[in-house]
Amino acid sequence: MRDIFCCLYTQNLSIRKSSSGMCRRERFCRVYDSAFKLCRVDHFDRTAAAQGAPVPNSLTRYAAVSVAVALVVLVLKLYAWKSSGSVGLLSDALETLTNLGGAAMALLMLRLAAQPPDDEHAYGHTKAEYFSSGFEGMLIFFAAAAIAFTAVPRLLAPQALDQPAIGLIVAGVATLMNFALARWLRLAGRHHRSITLEADSRHLMADVWTTLGVILGIVAVTLTGWLWLDPLIALAVALHVLWAGFGLIRESAAGLMDAAWPAEEQQVLHEILQQFREEGAPGEIEFHAVRTRVSAARRFVNFHVLVPGEWSVKRGHDLVERLEDELVRRLPMVTAFTHLEPSDDPASYEDYELDRAPARGAGGE
Repeated sequence: MRDIFCCLYTQNLSIRKSSSGMCRRERFCRVYDSAFKLCRVDHFDRTAAAQGAPVPNSLTRYAAVSVAVALVVLVLKLYAWKSSGSVGLLSDALETLTNLGGAAMALLMLRLAAQPPDDEHAYGHTKAEYFSSGFEGMLIFFAAAAIAFTAVPRLLAPQALDQPAIGLIVAGVATLMNFALARWLRLAGRHHRSITLEADSRHLMADVWTTLGVILGIVAVTLTGWLWLDPLIALAVALHVLWAGFGLIRESAAGLMDAAWPAEEQQVLHEILQQFREEGAPGEIEFHAVRTRVSAARRFVNFHVLVPGEWSVKRGHDLVERLEDELVRRLPMVTAFTHLEPSDDPASYEDYELDRAPARGAGGE
């Protein structure tokens, strides 16, 4: 696509060198590369993911953009509240404040998650992402409490709105910005399998729906004169964001508790194992003690490989190497731990539980 644009631009122009030694085509291509740097997934990112590399540092750029947009949206919504006096718009601004805190936390946690494994964290730092989504969920709880605290007095003593039209226009602009950012983060989160970016995207979409509800409520107040609708909508917003916060905390807790792979990924895993079973005679190659766990973008799997006892160590090792290569090829960011066992030894079928039973005769029996 880049070369097509460059060719279209330069096909009718004479290719003249500038004082820097670059022709027009070269200068245009450099401008193209700079303009679309943030919007493309470069070859290094794709290769790193395919080889099971840590979360790329480039993910932090998404969080940095999220922080910047959240600041602008917060200012817009605060202005919308001040100009209209709507407690509904105030509640919307308070939710945006949690977006800003969540985005800042996401930036910090993505930087930490991108660090390679070290002596103290041999399995990497990818679980740091769960702290970000959990923190954002707790911020939502605080925002819901603040919204309720503000809305209840206005429900008991309703007040007229000042300049609802200005507030609606500004809130509409802020909503469009949030919607565009949420879509961008959703695509990036799915591509990189980042729970932090996906959580930020879901939170922003919840904010979009909240703002739309507030806007409709203010329109209804203006048309009907029912002032109690404004604080009532604010309380509905509080309940809505509480549910969103509960979902974020629940997902973070599942990740911290080593939840298994999603069903579709487990299906791919069992397809691969079945493929290698069929390489040998019936019952010659088997697998058991298959366990999976998710750590943000990274996946871990443990299983035992049972082969005939007369196989050489090299033959068994070659099988396991090919199996692990196939896993990484079809399921990026997977780390596999395999244990080779002889299928004709009864002891091979006694160690597939999570807690290994003591060996026979242990303890002097």
